[in-house]
Amino acid sequence: MKYVHLDSVEAGQYLGRTIYASNGAILLSENVQLTVFMINTLNRIGVTMIYIKDPNLEDVEIPEILSDETKRLVMTQMGQTFASIQSGKEFNSRNVSMSINTLLDEIMKNRDVLVQLNDIRTQDNQMYIHAMNVCMMSVLIGMNMGMNATQLKDLAMGALLHDIGKVELLTDDESEDPRRHHTWRGFELLKNKREFNLLIAHVAFQHHEALNGEGVPRGILSEEIHLYGKITAVANMYDNLLFDMSAGRRKLPHEACEYMLALAETKLDRDVLIQFLKIVSIYPTGTSVRLTNRETGVVVGQHRGLPTRPIIRIVKQDATDKVLEIKEIDLAKETTLFIEQVL
Repeated sequence: MKYVHLDSVEAGQYLGRTIYASNGAILLSENVQLTVFMINTLNRIGVTMIYIKDPNLEDVEIPEILSDETKRLVMTQMGQTFASIQSGKEFNSRNVSMSINTLLDEIMKNRDVLVQLNDIRTQDNQMYIHAMNVCMMSVLIGMNMGMNATQLKDLAMGALLHDIGKVELLTDDESEDPRRHHTWRGFELLKNKREFNLLIAHVAFQHHEALNGEGVPRGILSEEIHLYGKITAVANMYDNLLFDMSAGRRKLPHEACEYMLALAETKLDRDVLIQFLKIVSIYPTGTSVRLTNRETGVVVGQHRGLPTRPIIRIVKQDATDKVLEIKEIDLAKETTLFIEQVL
């Protein structure tokens, strides 16, 4: 399958990956044949990128760290948690903890799979998918940094709930009062949960702080920011750079990594960034690219430890779309070839 912009999708093509609502319900199932109405509906609800089936890529599987079942479980639990807060009720921390256990078990089993943030987002589910992705990446970084099971559980809980303050009606990130910023509101919500380690609340509190003291809400310096906060800051920024449209054009994975590296030791922790770069796929499987020899193809495989040297499948067709040649180029072996552009 290929990962493409919705603008390039045509009626009659088949959906390559299921699209979920925020409550875990299926909006469109994998393998459904797309109609003009479906494409227009996806555009209306905020979908920009989707997977589509391609007969020349039927054997290509997109590696997943979390199963669809676990994603639905986490998204459903997040929806219930946020709904409780919005209605002024206490959220069920035991249920959140159980969903974290399931998530941690899967991440542990699939820790060698490179991160590809490829879930299809809508206006309805984007907050939950963001929280889940930040949690997943934070845990993988924590594993690389040698954290034990208790530390990983606290980090995962804090990362999953890092934006919980956004749910409160009292939140106003534009206010001059730092206590109305979503990080401070999130801290206030979580610090009173006796069953939670206080460090969980500090993840919500510190994930927008910067090493040089120019972050929010308190402008604290590097030595005052807990490692959990530094890790979550990296994961949070990466997901936002790829999917948040508020700052302008979304960045591609390799652009986001370059941007973040430039912030090492001013905004972001260098040691955390080093471990982060070991877990992400810079050119995700299913991405269309052009090589320096002017050939175009699709990324079909990855090399752990060589994120900039994936395997590219080139399909040459005539004017009638008849396949003339299919070949694969392994950039780990073809050392004089490079990816020139992501298409």
